[in-house]
Amino acid sequence: MEKRIAVIRIAGTVGVNKDIKDTFNFLRLYNKYTCIVIPATKNFLGMVMKLNNYITWGEINKDTFKLLIEKRGKITKKEKFSEEYLKKQANTTVDKFADDFMNFKKEIKDVPGLKNFFKLCPPRGGFEHNSTKKPYSLGGALGYRKEKINELISKMV
Repeated sequence: MEKRIAVIRIAGTVGVNKDIKDTFNFLRLYNKYTCIVIPATKNFLGMVMKLNNYITWGEINKDTFKLLIEKRGKITKKEKFSEEYLKKQANTTVDKFADDFMNFKKEIKDVPGLKNFFKLCPPRGGFEHNSTKKPYSLGGALGYRKEKINELISKMV
């Protein structure tokens, strides 16, 4: 069974190749500390590998997705996502929607008006290893971090 992965942009685009900028735009990672949740398919993983020196990513769980959508879900610039909005537009609850989303029964685009990217804050307490220029495996913040992405998202929400 496929999984969902969360991708968070860590670095900016000053001096970056046009192909990298286009891939950021395609994935809707417009600014630093923007997060998207995508399926772990071959096509998406290819784009993630292309951006590996600018992002961090890993498998997201249902509880973290629920936290992300409750705290950082946006409808418009002024209107935040709420349980009432979800009941009115999609006739479901946040728990049920998160469960269906993680099991590939629903997508974010099934809720009318909900933005499919999430703006986050820099992590409270900083990154674990204090370097945004090294890979996670070598003590930095970039690249693949497996299930540890859930801890980082909870620090950034």
